[in-house]
Amino acid sequence: MAESTQREHEVRLTSLAHGGGCGCKIAPGVLSEILRSTRHFPAPPALLVGIETSDDAAVYRINDSQALVATTDFFMPVVDDPHDFGRIAATNAISDVYAMGGTPIMALALVGMPVDKLSPETIGKILAGGEAVCAEAGIPIAGGHSIDSVEPIYGLVVMGLVHPDRVRRNRDARAGDVLVLGKPLGVGVYSAAIKKGTLDAYGYRQMIASTTQLNTPGKTLGELDGVHAITDVTGFGLLGHLLEMCRGSGLTATIDMAHVPLLPGVAALAEAGAVTGASKRNWAGYGHEVTLDAGVSAVQQALLTDPQTSGGLLVSCAPEAVDAVLAVFRREGFGHAAVVGVMKEGVAGVSVTA
Repeated sequence: MAESTQREHEVRLTSLAHGGGCGCKIAPGVLSEILRSTRHFPAPPALLVGIETSDDAAVYRINDSQALVATTDFFMPVVDDPHDFGRIAATNAISDVYAMGGTPIMALALVGMPVDKLSPETIGKILAGGEAVCAEAGIPIAGGHSIDSVEPIYGLVVMGLVHPDRVRRNRDARAGDVLVLGKPLGVGVYSAAIKKGTLDAYGYRQMIASTTQLNTPGKTLGELDGVHAITDVTGFGLLGHLLEMCRGSGLTATIDMAHVPLLPGVAALAEAGAVTGASKRNWAGYGHEVTLDAGVSAVQQALLTDPQTSGGLLVSCAPEAVDAVLAVFRREGFGHAAVVGVMKEGVAGVSVTA
């Protein structure tokens, strides 16, 4: 395995965690069961987006021209390099604000570290990685909270602003919309390969480049009238987060597997067994809502359910807006953005063509 700066004298970060990155998420079926038993306080009218459709962030109207976007995300290490771990976790957390069409303004750090196993220097590098990404996004880390924990945990609470009329929910997709995916899939496969010691230096560089690329197109995309819904693809995989969009919008989706962008080498790695347990749990949780063509292979199924740590934006837009959406992605450095499917009238669900 090749990683940029693995510390020889200290325990590997990934060895301290039972899972890594967004693959740590509670399985979708289990999460639904947990939330089913909770009582929800009646939402005030100013709460524009709550938990109803599993959207990326909460949105609260402040006045006629401003709404607060609030989100949090944290997880255990997906890589061993502490600085890279901090960068990935921060990028992932900030993404939820962009996915609502918002602009991030401030963050709070969430830190849980096994202080008996990790040196202050290593923990400091994790925090410095997060600070570097926040600086790139133009926001301060204005505070936070830390605890001594068994497993290393890092993430952010992120707040942003958006015009109330420009909030992009996952439930507002329309029949006839085209689906555009901003980043290629395969981060979970790369992370599984790290655990197995089979990811080479090139694959590691590709993984870091993808997971630390801020989803900045979200703000501009939210200003396009033809963009109806946005979400980001993270721990539940492309199929899982698309299903949330389908359920919220009351529509069905068709994905063309041949057009889904993939990170270099992930198909071969998955074929060799570098598949996360989260990918299998994802399919167990929502596979009954997905129809696969006979030509869709087991490896392709695993890639569609692969948990994406700091994954790309999934955009549902009018056909006439596709060129503008792709132009925004290209302009901001997302050269792999691609049209991957369509939204249609029908029972909420996803079908995948080979």
